[in-house]
Amino acid sequence: MHAPPQFGDRVEPHHQRLSFDDDADVYVVGDVHGSREALDHLLDALALGPRDRVVFVGDLVRKGPDSPGVIDRVRTDDRLVSVRGNNEQKVVRGEKDPDWLRAGDRDYLASLPVAISFADALVVHGGVDPERPLADHGVEELLTMRAPHGDGYDGPFWYDDYDGPHRVFFGHTVHAEPVVRPHAVGLDTGCVYGGALTAYDYRTDRFVAVDPETTHEERSESKIVTPA
Repeated sequence: MHAPPQFGDRVEPHHQRLSFDDDADVYVVGDVHGSREALDHLLDALALGPRDRVVFVGDLVRKGPDSPGVIDRVRTDDRLVSVRGNNEQKVVRGEKDPDWLRAGDRDYLASLPVAISFADALVVHGGVDPERPLADHGVEELLTMRAPHGDGYDGPFWYDDYDGPHRVFFGHTVHAEPVVRPHAVGLDTGCVYGGALTAYDYRTDRFVAVDPETTHEERSESKIVTPA
């Protein structure tokens, strides 16, 4: 039995602990950003069984062409769950009021947990500060963590020095390919920017990815990290 993450009072109400059947496949999927077509292709490739589960690292919405379609695909399938990303947070707070927003969408995005854990895994959108216990983290940090003692995309990145105990799955920072570290797996491979939409197969320790047919938004090469 793996000890669950210990969050403080600010985060714990937004932490969801899950358990899965031993024979169920479990996948963690990177940032979708409104790319419904790529999401459909990826889920088709995963060929989910009735007990299989998919956990998204957040940023289901914005930037891509079909945020409502992504919301509908995730919230109408009990096998699919997601943490909240910083782009969901912007909509929840009213910092962004997109024209695609429908009645009930903001409430759904607000209902998403900030952290999901299962077995030895912790899923958050941004990451964690390796120098502080989880109990000292706030909601915003888990949503936006990138370089806690650096300068954004110039690094150094939080996962460079993180050594557990939990294995953290995250998105938020766009990488040219998945990040693979003993205690960190980065899954935002820039789907909306013309990169792949990537899933990690937790049971078999492999990646499944689909390439989108369209680049929905351009991004500077300086904002796409090549993992060391």
